Amino acid sequence: MKIIITGASGMVGEGVLLECLNTPDVEEVLVVGRRGCGHAHPKLREILHKDFLNVAPIADQLRGYDACFFCLGVSAAGMNAEDYRRMTYDLTLEFAKHLDRGMTFTYVTGLYTDSTEKGRVMWARVKGATENELLRQFPRGYMFRPGAMVPIEGQTNLKPLYRILLPVVSLLKPLLKKHVLRLHEVGRAMLACVRTSPRKHVLEIADIKELARA
Repeated sequence: MKIIITGASGMVGEGVLLECLNTPDVEEVLVVGRRGCGHAHPKLREILHKDFLNVAPIADQLRGYDACFFCLGVSAAGMNAEDYRRMTYDLTLEFAKHLDRGMTFTYVTGLYTDSTEKGRVMWARVKGATENELLRQFPRGYMFRPGAMVPIEGQTNLKPLYRILLPVVSLLKPLLKKHVLRLHEVGRAMLACVRTSPRKHVLEIADIKELARA
C-alpha cells in the first residue's frame, strides 16, 4: 500500500504515521504538512506545503496512492463559525479534490459529529457537512469518530496540556474502555479500510476497535 497522511505533526496523525511505518504491507508513506513531522524512515517521504487552501501547486505529487489518511484538523475553541468552516470544510475539500476518487479516504472527525448539519453545536455541524460531502465524493470514504485517544510509544508531537492529562487518561482507561482508543488502533483500522473496504462508512469507537482487530 502507498499512503498519504496529513496532520502528522499532530498527535493523531503522528500515531497513524508510526503505525503505517511499522506495517509490512505499507510500501510508502507520503506526509504532507506545513512543517516537518520529526521522523525519518526509508518508507517516508515528505512534502512541506504552507497553504492547504491552495493545493494545486503540489497536486501532481499526490497521484498514484492507494489511500489518504486525513488527520489534519483545528480546534473550534475561540473560532467563529465562518473561520472554523474555512479551516475545516473548505480546507479538507480543497485537498480532497486533487485526489483520485477511487482511493480510500479516511477522515478524522469526532465523537458527536452532526450528520444532519442542523444541530446547535457549531463544530459538530461543520464536521457533519464535511463528512457528508466526502462521502458523496469518495465511494471508499470512511469517517472516523474517535473519543479520547492515547498516544503510542515513540510519539513526540503532544501538546503540553495533553502531556499533563495523559497520566489521568491512562489511569482511567480501564474504567473508560469503551470510550478510549489507542492510536495504534486508529492506524490499524484505517489500514483495514484500505484492505477490506468495509460496508459501514461512518465509524464510531466500537467500529474502529473492531476494524483494528481485523
